Amino acid sequence: MAEAIVRNETPSEYFRELVESALHHQHLAAHNLTAFYLVNLLTGFMHVDRAEPNEDEPLAIRFAKALQDGGIRQRDGLRQVGDRSLFISGFFADSLNRRPVDIDYYIQLGGSAYGSLARQGDMTFGEVFTELSEKFPAFVDVLCEVSERSALTSDSDVLRLYEKWLRTKSRRSGDLLAAKGIVPNASVGSRFIQ
Repeated sequence: MAEAIVRNETPSEYFRELVESALHHQHLAAHNLTAFYLVNLLTGFMHVDRAEPNEDEPLAIRFAKALQDGGIRQRDGLRQVGDRSLFISGFFADSLNRRPVDIDYYIQLGGSAYGSLARQGDMTFGEVFTELSEKFPAFVDVLCEVSERSALTSDSDVLRLYEKWLRTKSRRSGDLLAAKGIVPNASVGSRFIQ
């Protein structure tokens, strides 16, 4: 019998399968609650009506404002910065090429936002935010793989992939380069890339 063209599953089921597969493929150990958080993050970004206040404001300013706030506003602001940074750097890394801010900006900002959340001592998600903060570049790679398997992006441009590897030293980007017959060389700095 032929495989069905349309799959009958919820977005959560679809992303859960992709996230679990990417975690396994990249040999990244993650708590179950962290994997669940990633699935919910991806599902949440599917909704076009998910507009956030001050959406056009730079993330660094939103991060600074969140740190100045207190209580639930601070937690929500930090979570939004961390989530948006993770989503953008994972799903749209290629579009960040040659922009005023690159993927390393989002990685640094997102990791810092999740780290600030982790230090607040949240009993439920404290471990999740700690893990997201400590392994942020690895989780970016997981979302990159989910994005590619969803056919939303492709790292077919070898030079852009190499530039991404130079900026992030991502193991996954290095493996993709090696699969294309290119050995990443850390002694070549980003100053050579125009």
